[in-house]
Amino acid sequence: MAEMAASRLPPATLTLKQFMRRQQVLMLYRRILQAIRQVSNDSDRKYLKDWAREEFKRNKSATEEDAIRMMITQGTMQLKELEKTLALAKS
Repeated sequence: MAEMAASRLPPATLTLKQFMRRQQVLMLYRRILQAIRQVSNDSDRKYLKDWAREEFKRNKSATEEDAIRMMITQGTMQLKELEKTLALAKS
């Protein structure tokens, strides 16, 4: 019976660590898109949205833990820079 249940799992079932890392990446992506929505200039907003989508898509197949952690760190730093720029633009 257990063998039958295991065969129903998708072949690429994530470990808990991979699942947590995936959640981190998705949360970062959402936060970046939320920040981009605050950009007032339409062409700048589209450029940034396309850039973010392309960056995440390009690195979608990354599996090495250290590389993924580094990309999350870089993405977080870029988000903070964007947030700072947006705050300055509003003041």
